[in-house]
Amino acid sequence: MASLLTRSGALTPYMQATSFTIAGPLKALVPGVPVKSERVLLNPKKLFLCRESLNGQSPKTGPAITVSINACSAVRLAHTDVRVPDFSTYRRPEVLDPHKSSQETSESRRVFSYLVTGATAVMGVYAAKTVVTQFVSSMSASADVLALSKIEIKLGEIPEGKNMTFKWRGKPLFVRHRTEREIAMEEAVNLSELRDPQHDKDRVINPSWVIVLGVCTHLGCVPIANAGDFGGYYCPCHGSHYDASGRIRKGPAPLNLEVPYYEFPDEDTVVVG
Repeated sequence: MASLLTRSGALTPYMQATSFTIAGPLKALVPGVPVKSERVLLNPKKLFLCRESLNGQSPKTGPAITVSINACSAVRLAHTDVRVPDFSTYRRPEVLDPHKSSQETSESRRVFSYLVTGATAVMGVYAAKTVVTQFVSSMSASADVLALSKIEIKLGEIPEGKNMTFKWRGKPLFVRHRTEREIAMEEAVNLSELRDPQHDKDRVINPSWVIVLGVCTHLGCVPIANAGDFGGYYCPCHGSHYDASGRIRKGPAPLNLEVPYYEFPDEDTVVVG
């Protein structure tokens, strides 16, 4: 409180302020307990001091009301008739009784919770399995591509000592019908002389038939059949010579001609792929 004392003894106020405690929408958790009250009233017409104070204390928060500065202080207490929200409409009947433990009612709902959880888990696993299956199926080859993945060749159309070229998976496929002389010559080759050592028996299923991809292992050119220094295949691009078993014998090619997977359903048919 700030005031000026004049020569006549009167107090002249220069600062005034008034504090109000306004009621809020909520009830107080702990009601305040007034512990002290003071009221000093002087003649306001002569500008004497007019001070009205009310001190209160809350058991939890300490002082609850302050004193105004050189002015009258008005204090309003909070309303106590505000209704607390009631959510009983939204609660299950089993838990409305505040004197009944919720653990007693949880037993009856446990089976239902387990059932819902199990059903959700099964549906989630089934949905995940379906998504994965559809995704993998979309990445697999289509029917027309699968039809071209294999080729069936009639061996009776290839005379002995000749080579025929077929198109398989976009690459040339060499099918050679070897003579007895060629078979004996290739089986007698010393493996130590080969750049890519591989025995003739490891490259053929039936000694009479040699099936290799017609792609040079140097730079992917297409060799010429029944040509070269060894009577097998010859790549004119860079001078690679292969024998009648498709093994590199001379030139820059580092590896033998590739042997694809094939099988003989019968003596006159071969299926490659």
